[in-house]
This record gives sequence, C-alpha cells and structure tokens, in this order.
Amino acid sequence: MKLLSNLPKFTATIGIIIALASCTSYKEVPYFQNIDQATLSEVQALYDARIMPKDILTITVNTTDPQVSAPFNLIAQTPNNSNSGTNATTQASLQQYLVNNNGEIDFPVLGTLKIGGLTKNQAEAMIREKLKPYIKETPVVTVRMIDFKIAVIGEVNRPGQFTITKEKVNILEALALAGDMTVWGVRNDVILVREDAQGKKEYQHLNLNDANVIQSPYYQLQQNDILYVKPNKTKAKNSDIGNSTTLWFSATSILVSLASLLYNILK
Repeated sequence: MKLLSNLPKFTATIGIIIALASCTSYKEVPYFQNIDQATLSEVQALYDARIMPKDILTITVNTTDPQVSAPFNLIAQTPNNSNSGTNATTQASLQQYLVNNNGEIDFPVLGTLKIGGLTKNQAEAMIREKLKPYIKETPVVTVRMIDFKIAVIGEVNRPGQFTITKEKVNILEALALAGDMTVWGVRNDVILVREDAQGKKEYQHLNLNDANVIQSPYYQLQQNDILYVKPNKTKAKNSDIGNSTTLWFSATSILVSLASLLYNILK
C-alpha cells in the first residue's frame, strides 16, 4: 500500500522525465545568438559566381546589325510540338555550351576559349576583346549560367536540389528554400561540401549560432555546393526509438496507467 500511496508522485515524475527527454534546448535553436556583439561592419565585395567545368552556359552576341553578330550565335532548331498535322515546324533556341574538364568551350569562329575560373563579367570581357578583329562596334556579350544548382539535405523540412536563377545564394537563403531546419537540426555545425575546378572536395563546418558566419568566405554558396544539417543527439537517439525507447516509454505509460487504475480501485 505504501507503493500505491506514492503512485501519484511516481506518475508525475515519469511524465516530467518523458517531457524532458523529448525537448530540445532552446539555446541551441536561434540563429545569430551573438548578433549584438558580432563584428559585421566590414564591407565585403559582392559575390560573383565563377564558371566551373561541367557548367552549362548560354552566350549571346548582339550588335546593331543582327547580320554582323549572327555568325557568333549558335542557334539550335528544335521541333515545335504545338502544331498538329503533318507539316512539322521548328523553333529557334539558343545553343548551350558545356564547359569541359579543362574549363574550355568551342565558340563559333573564335574556336576554343578557356573560360573556366572566370566570372561572367570576365568571360564577357574576354569574348568582346577577341571579337574586335571581326566586329567594328563594341558588341553586347551576355553570358548566363543555366545550371546553378545547390543541394540541402539532412534535418530540413524540404530537402532537395534547387536551381538558382539569379546565380547567387547564401546559406540562409538556401535553408529558406529547403523550408528551414527542423528543431532537431544542429545549427552550430552545418557541413558544407564543395568541389573545386579540379574535382577536389573540401568540407567546412559552419556555426550558424554565431553571427560572424556572415563574414565567412563560405557564407555565399557556389554552384553544386551541398549543405548537410546534422541531427542533434536527441534526434540521433530517437532514430532507434521505433525499436527500443518508444516501446519502453509505451510500456512504462501502460504500467503507470494500470497502477493508477489499481490504486483507484484499492483506495
């Protein structure tokens, strides 16, 4: 009977333990916890993506007379499926350039151009310079990356690969695309996987609890970067809960309920 008399206290204790086991410490959740003390006054140059091997580009050359620039624009003819019947039509579209492993493309008239490692502005300037012997006026050269992609995986709400049309994205924007971290995500150790032009991978650990991460050279992402958000210890332990801990908690809850029932009957 002494055990039964202490049952309400025992039940409350079990409830507190379960609640504490399922909670994530609040101090681990907010980003930029030291924002008031962080040094963020330094002005950094605006990020400009650099062309990498395996990038897919579109390059256009425009002049006041379209006939002058026509030889320098690759136009692909693709079937137009909007028309029915036997009379097939074609639709003109810009030819895409695939940057090879040496950072080169094969450009009309000019031949092989090494543009790997250049920014878009630098590539445009180089092409304009090489066009001088062929075009009297200064042409408008436009280089666009059409496959600027990043991936966000791990403890986020919508993991996946994302295409960035503006060719510029930072870590917070990438997390926003993925629906932000879950409460189980480790914010002080986000892993960035990056591959350079030679195919060498590097791994960086980023602390998003620290506002100074904005000053990091890795804050702005590059094409093909991968962000991995690790689960915290609670989530990692809970990954095995389906087979062990949850069953233990369920069994404990059942025993507590039965004990409460017996206590009320025998009271």
